[in-house]
Amino acid sequence: MGVTIHAKSDSEVTSIDALYYVQSPSHSQQHDVEKMSYGSSPFGSPTHHYHCSPIHHSRESSTSRFSASLKNNQLAVWKRIPRTRNYDDNETGADDDDDDEEDVDYDNGKSVRFYVLCFLFSFLVLFTIFSLILWAASLPYKPKIFVKGMVFENLNVQAGIDGTGVQTDMLTLNSTVRIYYRNPASFFGVHVTATPIELHYFKLKLASGQMKKFYEARKSKRIVVAVVEGHQIPLYGAISVLSDAKNRIQSVSLPLNLTFLIRSKAYILGRLVNPNFSIHISCQLTLKGNHLGKHINFTNSHSCTYS
Repeated sequence: MGVTIHAKSDSEVTSIDALYYVQSPSHSQQHDVEKMSYGSSPFGSPTHHYHCSPIHHSRESSTSRFSASLKNNQLAVWKRIPRTRNYDDNETGADDDDDDEEDVDYDNGKSVRFYVLCFLFSFLVLFTIFSLILWAASLPYKPKIFVKGMVFENLNVQAGIDGTGVQTDMLTLNSTVRIYYRNPASFFGVHVTATPIELHYFKLKLASGQMKKFYEARKSKRIVVAVVEGHQIPLYGAISVLSDAKNRIQSVSLPLNLTFLIRSKAYILGRLVNPNFSIHISCQLTLKGNHLGKHINFTNSHSCTYS
């Protein structure tokens, strides 16, 4: 029986589901093979001799060589082994898969960064718009401020010596100023400060005082009292009215100017939105010696200007 062997390509070999290997038979299998080779074949009997033609002799020789081959080398038995994988193809495929996964991860990373940047940009724009809306909404809520009045409690003029040893008239003045303050805002409070309150006779400063800073809550109001005083102010003959009326203060009538600046600052959203309100106040008044200790009302008169 002839055996036909077909040559297979590499692709066909790799596609075979199972491979085989050769295993030598056991001792009992070898004994059966010997029986099959010699006992069952008429050509293997040593007791018979034939004179054969060359063709018959060739067949006998082939049979003998085949039997001897089976005896010496043992019968080959094919057994099945699991199919092995093509590591080169797997490695190439794994590399391709890794490249694809890296591309996907890179694309996903770009998308995440893009969405994060869009979110941050949108948040900043919306927050800026919201802050501008709050700032614009706070502008109409300017504090309501006016000077209610002032009281001169003491006025004294006497001869003295200044810091350089020059003899001149010295003025001592003590007074209080009452200021009305109201915060009309419904959604923020304000921190209030002021510049020194100064009392001038033209350009000569006679007295000054400082209003204490405070915090005014929303929709609230208060009366602020500030002390304005001058102690031993040298006149150098600038105020002749006072020089002539040292002993008769009751007859003194002295025009004065009261000026100061009030600042109000709100903190909305922390320090991000902080509208400022500043009001400059200037009041014209007359100091009369016969009205010492009496309240000078600025409410009904147009003595004060606010800007």
